[in-house]
Amino acid sequence: MTAAAKITNNGDVNVTSLGKEFRLAKRTKDRLLAAGIDISAGYPYYPDKPKDVSLAGQFRGEAWEHDDPGKRADPEKKALFGAAEKVVKLTPNIGTEIIGLQLSQLTDTQKDELALLVAERTVVFFRDQDITPQGQLELGAYLGRPEIHPSAARVPGLPGVTVISDELARTYGVNIDFQSPFGTQEWHTDLTHEPQPPGYTHLHLDAGPEVGGDTYWASGYTAYDKLSPTLRAVLDPLEGLFRSEHLYPDPENPDGPRKPIITAHPLIRTHPVTGWKSLFVNRRYTVGIKGLKAADSAPLLQQLYDVYEHSLDAQLRWKWTPGTSAIWDNRVSIHSAVYDYGDGGEPRHGTRVSSLAEVPFNSPNGVSRRAALGLDPGKIVEVKKVAGTY
Repeated sequence: MTAAAKITNNGDVNVTSLGKEFRLAKRTKDRLLAAGIDISAGYPYYPDKPKDVSLAGQFRGEAWEHDDPGKRADPEKKALFGAAEKVVKLTPNIGTEIIGLQLSQLTDTQKDELALLVAERTVVFFRDQDITPQGQLELGAYLGRPEIHPSAARVPGLPGVTVISDELARTYGVNIDFQSPFGTQEWHTDLTHEPQPPGYTHLHLDAGPEVGGDTYWASGYTAYDKLSPTLRAVLDPLEGLFRSEHLYPDPENPDGPRKPIITAHPLIRTHPVTGWKSLFVNRRYTVGIKGLKAADSAPLLQQLYDVYEHSLDAQLRWKWTPGTSAIWDNRVSIHSAVYDYGDGGEPRHGTRVSSLAEVPFNSPNGVSRRAALGLDPGKIVEVKKVAGTY
């Protein structure tokens, strides 16, 4: 441990990060040290940022062919479900918890079936996990290509393992409270500016408050099902414009305002494993529609945000416990962290591995989830009923 680290009365440790204190819960420190992570030079590690937005946009290099492991899976998932103590469906449309399995011990067959389950159920949870950051990275490499972020904080010595903690804002000099929460409270999908955004994303939370700090997820499949067939047809050919979280110098105007990376992707996306269509849009990072003026795209995007965020039957709220892993399909979901624990308690900390997947596409052969499962498509109400008028 770094000589500059300070042990608090409750066993937490303050380490140096960007010249400021970064608070680690004792259980986080113990997990990192047990995994052989060296925090003596400070924590987390911050890579040198690309010098301009053009270089940042080229960071990924050449495109690659993503072979999704879910395509190899047994549809009945006998190896995965047979080894579990219990499989709990959390809501009809989204979310499953698997009890009695360690992610660190899954066979390749079970990993394939897990990928299919996540693709179908959007997010799958495992409590009381012993997986190390290195184990997360290994699993992430099986599920896709681990994303190595050019700017974000990471676990020292492990490119591809991103640190998730509200302590990061404080190291940048941002004091957050319930009046000014950090950006992850907005509904969002991670890294949608990437040419090949993440498919499966694995967040392991090793520490957090006893009460509060929940996370919401919402299903893009269910959001798509909510759209009228006519609106689906309007959206089918359209591409959204997605921005990066981080800003970079403009090479054509180095002293001017920094710029995000902007990438175009279909607003309606087909999942390569299930063949189901999903709404692919999020309030934080979708900033326009290709070919439309901002004034034209704004009301349409607002409608799509509202369908996603206001459909309670598309949503799940998860209460974390230390040692829990969540694996979700970033292609077909949005999520939002709840910041309601700023008045005390253990600092929230997790490690995330995002597995980059295919270039987003919208297949003419894709179908809605409800259609694929033989469920009632519902009735389209064209005129809003006014109480007492008819």
